[in-house]
Amino acid sequence: MKQTATLLPRGLRSGAVLVAAALAGPAAAQVVPPAAPPAAAVPQAAPSGPFTLQQAVEYAIQNNLTVRQSQLQAELSEATLRQTRLSQLPTANANASQTWNYGTNVDPLTYTFQSQTTRANNFSATAGLNVFSGFQVRNNIKRYGLDYQAALLDIDQARNDLSLNVASAYLQYLLGEELLRASQLRINTDQSQIDRTQKLLRAGAVAESNLLDAQAQLASDEVSVVTAQNQRDLARLQVAQLLNLDQARTNSLTLVVPQLPDPDEMPAMDSDADGTYQIAQTTQPQVKAADLRVQSALRGVEVARGAYYPRLSFGASIFSGYSSARIARKLSGDSVIVPSGFIYQINPTTGVPVLVPGVFAGIRQPGFQTLPEGFGSQVKNNIGKQLSFNLTIPILNGWQARTNVQRSIIGTKQAELRAEQTRLTLRQTIQQAYADALAAQRRYASNKRQVEALTTAYRNAEIRFNNGLLNGTDFNQAKNNLAGAESNMIQAKYEYLFRRKVLDFYQGKPLDL
Repeated sequence: MKQTATLLPRGLRSGAVLVAAALAGPAAAQVVPPAAPPAAAVPQAAPSGPFTLQQAVEYAIQNNLTVRQSQLQAELSEATLRQTRLSQLPTANANASQTWNYGTNVDPLTYTFQSQTTRANNFSATAGLNVFSGFQVRNNIKRYGLDYQAALLDIDQARNDLSLNVASAYLQYLLGEELLRASQLRINTDQSQIDRTQKLLRAGAVAESNLLDAQAQLASDEVSVVTAQNQRDLARLQVAQLLNLDQARTNSLTLVVPQLPDPDEMPAMDSDADGTYQIAQTTQPQVKAADLRVQSALRGVEVARGAYYPRLSFGASIFSGYSSARIARKLSGDSVIVPSGFIYQINPTTGVPVLVPGVFAGIRQPGFQTLPEGFGSQVKNNIGKQLSFNLTIPILNGWQARTNVQRSIIGTKQAELRAEQTRLTLRQTIQQAYADALAAQRRYASNKRQVEALTTAYRNAEIRFNNGLLNGTDFNQAKNNLAGAESNMIQAKYEYLFRRKVLDFYQGKPLDL
């Protein structure tokens, strides 16, 4: 008889992520394509021997790409926070330029028109300090600090989701193993039944149709073995993909198959799912991250309101320059006589000054040369310094500040709704897991009683069949009924185990078997 195991028919949500808890049969299994590790990644050493569930979870956390992406996102948040803190420091910059002017131009240092080719250099250094900006820098530091803490909690959330996914695939593998063992036992029984029927047929005690029915039953159970093998192998592949194993290690992957207790042998569950929720909402990272993002949004409102305040900044600069057109006079070492005026004589008769024709007065002055001023001398002589305070008072800027404040307030409300939705999703997840665990426990108990009853009926049918009092069709029907009940009992067992592990996980207990 063909068997299709569906361990978790409705799946499980942890936070906003759908946990791959669809521990379903091969027809419903969705296999995620394997992802190649990044070239720069150093793979963690795999444990020697088969993986236990705890080892598989730890290895997956170290190597899964989704967790690595969350870690990189946290590093980006940390870089943003660090840059915001450093923005409180003064700014300092140095500048230098060199230009060539051709034709008629204005000398950059003398500001005179000239018509020649000149080379000019400008050098400057500036420094600035934000004195006051409406407390925006301080609020941004607090805001990005909250975002960074939330990003760290996102890493924990990614690890939690991955842990539940690994546990789901691991239990699906164990389910496939147990179904495979049950199917192989039925094949052994089928083969013994065929051998017994062949002997009875040769002795003329049974009809040939009994042998044909036994062979058909064997073929049907062989299909069940193949189905269980496929389900087990797909679950094993899913575990390997979650662990981000390469092809060689995927082919050699083995998992420990522990002896798991039956649901009726395990301690009773807590009678109140709300108690688990109260614990989970104080420990689960997605809830803490949502609350931190609400606080971050509130800081965003304060940042937006900072645009209402005046802004005060301080600046300082020093500059100098050089121009090839600038000239300077330099003493040549010679001297020249420069006419300075006419010579007069007093007329002795009249007492009036009379010009002496052809005679001039002269003054001896030092000679000089007109030469281009040197680079070092110009840079030294052209130094200028400046100090400035800049005050900006916002009066009307198209209502941008008011609009940004309104947007920030709306963003805060959205963050509060997301936090509320996170808590609602967590509570619904726990309630669903609790209800599914109870349903699986009841289903296991009823299936177990059914298996006990059908086992007795099957043994009675086998005795009647061996004595020729029951045909092969009715005997196979009794056998298939027992096989179906056993399969349902096994599936109920593993669904209950997984739901219990989910509830234990939300209570802060480790995932192990």
